[in-house]
Amino acid sequence: MTRKANKFTPEVLLSAPRRSAGAPNANGSKVLYTVSTYSFEDHRKTSQIRVLDIESGGSTLLYEDANYSEPVWIDEDAFFFLKTGDKGVTSLLLGRASRPAAEPIEIHNFGHSLSNLQILKLKDSTIAIALTGLATPSGDPYTPELAESKEKQSHSSARVYTKLFVRHWDVYVTAETSTIWYGLIENYGSAAPGSDSYALSGGQLTNLLRDTGLESPVPTFGGTGDFALGPNGIAFVSRDPDHNDALTTITNLYYVPLNTYAAVATPPPKPLLVKTGNLQGYSGRPTFSPDGSKIAFTRMQSKQYESDKSRLLLLSDVDTFASEYGTSGNDSDVTEFYATDDGKGGWDARPESILWNGDGSELFVTAEHKARNALFRLPSSPSAAATFGLPHIFIGGHEFVSADDTDLQTRIRLGDPRAEAFQPLRGHGSVVDVHRLGTSRSKLFVTMSSQVDNSLYTIVDPGLLPNYPFPSKAERYTMDVVSSQSRHGSTFGLSRNQLGEIWFQGAGDYKIHALVVRPSNFYAEENKGKKWPLALLIHGGPQGAWADSWSTRWNPAVFAEQGYIVVTPNPTGSTSYGMSLQDGIQNNWGGRPYEDIVKCVDYVEQNLPYVDMSRAVAAGASYGGYMINWIQGKPLGRRFKALVCHDGVFSTLNQYSSEELYFPLHDFGGTLWENRAGYEKWDPAKNTGEWATPMLVIHNELDYRLPVTEGLSMFNVLQSRGIPSRLLSFPDENHWVLKPENSLVWHNEVLGWINKYTQPDQDDVIQLAEEAAQVRI
Repeated sequence: MTRKANKFTPEVLLSAPRRSAGAPNANGSKVLYTVSTYSFEDHRKTSQIRVLDIESGGSTLLYEDANYSEPVWIDEDAFFFLKTGDKGVTSLLLGRASRPAAEPIEIHNFGHSLSNLQILKLKDSTIAIALTGLATPSGDPYTPELAESKEKQSHSSARVYTKLFVRHWDVYVTAETSTIWYGLIENYGSAAPGSDSYALSGGQLTNLLRDTGLESPVPTFGGTGDFALGPNGIAFVSRDPDHNDALTTITNLYYVPLNTYAAVATPPPKPLLVKTGNLQGYSGRPTFSPDGSKIAFTRMQSKQYESDKSRLLLLSDVDTFASEYGTSGNDSDVTEFYATDDGKGGWDARPESILWNGDGSELFVTAEHKARNALFRLPSSPSAAATFGLPHIFIGGHEFVSADDTDLQTRIRLGDPRAEAFQPLRGHGSVVDVHRLGTSRSKLFVTMSSQVDNSLYTIVDPGLLPNYPFPSKAERYTMDVVSSQSRHGSTFGLSRNQLGEIWFQGAGDYKIHALVVRPSNFYAEENKGKKWPLALLIHGGPQGAWADSWSTRWNPAVFAEQGYIVVTPNPTGSTSYGMSLQDGIQNNWGGRPYEDIVKCVDYVEQNLPYVDMSRAVAAGASYGGYMINWIQGKPLGRRFKALVCHDGVFSTLNQYSSEELYFPLHDFGGTLWENRAGYEKWDPAKNTGEWATPMLVIHNELDYRLPVTEGLSMFNVLQSRGIPSRLLSFPDENHWVLKPENSLVWHNEVLGWINKYTQPDQDDVIQLAEEAAQVRI
């Protein structure tokens, strides 16, 4: 049970239970989910598998064990899940929602580490199963025994490379590769419901990618979204082995037809490449139709643009594709939704996850839309979709304040300056995950979150609207809230009344959007006429966006509860506002984005009279950290009392110390030797002679995206110039700070630093630990 917090502090944020997306069972009556909680008193994490009754809203604890994970329904009551044992060895277990706390049944111990469990019930009542894990160069499981033997046999720590990657994200690349292991689960007991006599056919899994040179999921963030199980085979995405991984984003879709999922003596068939014409970038999210005859997936066009627009594609007949493979002579096996003659695509959005409705006639697709992750609905036929027009948002989309908002209109009429130039945020936030609900043709179980609510379970029924386009905003859908883990933020002392948004003129002929979060006591009687310091937060990416969604790393509400008006702009380069704004950052890192941020600060100063601009601070991470360094060397830097740079870029000339080189190749318009002037133009290091504002630098040793030397360079400059500065570094963290105890230190350092220079008039603000011993260095 979650206790109500007196104040939303970093410790409350980090120790709050983290609930996974919910997954409904076959008849739509119950929902499986996991909850993990970290205790700063016990310094350990607990993990639970729970089931929620949709009708009553009641939750039942099934298991509490940190080694249990990834529950997946196999029918209305039974589910598989994974157990991590000694040395990381994985077992498949069986549990039942009707038997809470009953000892789970072990179906199979795989003998090596596996994750990303997927299943598919086949027509003969057997269950296809797939997981992912490491394989040796010969294609065998990478077991703990092999790992130990490899370590013992080596008398040198040398690494030798002849191709890229050398290291990726936070690890050095080794000879082992990720692969998909598949098999068949059979029930050898009674055919009646409740039989628990399941076994892995043949006693082993098969390596789908043996001797192919392919790797899936795609490192380092690939997971269950990189592969899918069909009744007659497996679809997956993999980088193209014929191209340099560090220089291109080429990721293809492949299909392997299978006569059986059971272990057999012969290796599986070779993967079949799905051709996509001039679309040659990232592929992702393969998703079979309910009958397994079709595959919908996404692919980008550019070979070097990791944030290019994803296109929605359809392989319309999987079996025909497999039987006639290599005979058509066409350069494409798929049809693109909303294709245009100029190749740009007619839908100005970046589709992400894909879900088919119950009868396969429609698709539900998530995509960012004006600082929310929205859910769109469209026909599953590209030709029908073209006839009906662009996809329609029916949940999570951007909504402006309505004219009949009595509360806002009243404040405006009474002349309350806090209502001026400020629009409340509407809706329920952003979509996190979507499932079909039971056997319904169209009902959906949707997991959402917002800036104040960390987990919201809802049931959405778009079935009331069988025709396109939807008649009106009010009639788009019905939505029933099943469960809000934080009671819509009240558990944290937060509410949506704190949230708002502003739109202002950008550096060109376009508007820029920013989300605003105010302290929870902003409207308290004693705070009338009060001025609050500004915390300007700048997002990374740079192709990213601040969104109305929950975060445990950069959570604006944590800053707000320290007594700040938090403004999070989405300047040029940001996603969710169309490709024109996003692509405007190419060859322009310190140009339009910087001018947009200047315009944002000007707008806040001129239109939000409750903001005290004499106590303004700015903070950013990754590209946001780059922008902090750029601001530090520009006039805008003198308008802030303090700055925070987390894992930022010190010098753009150092981009070749990164790992994914296609990123600077795209964003800076070529190689360093072909376009050195493009790299130098936006180099923060050239303006270090203007640096003057106190700054906290954070940089971690496992950050191979932007190596720690970038942070050390910043700190060296600040110290050499006599500028008040502080360096925070974690030897065991990467580009992000993820370990709870480290994250708590991170929050206390960041908030303590900005509070030192702004002195917020708020109770119990975090103070900076001045002595090294106090921060355990």
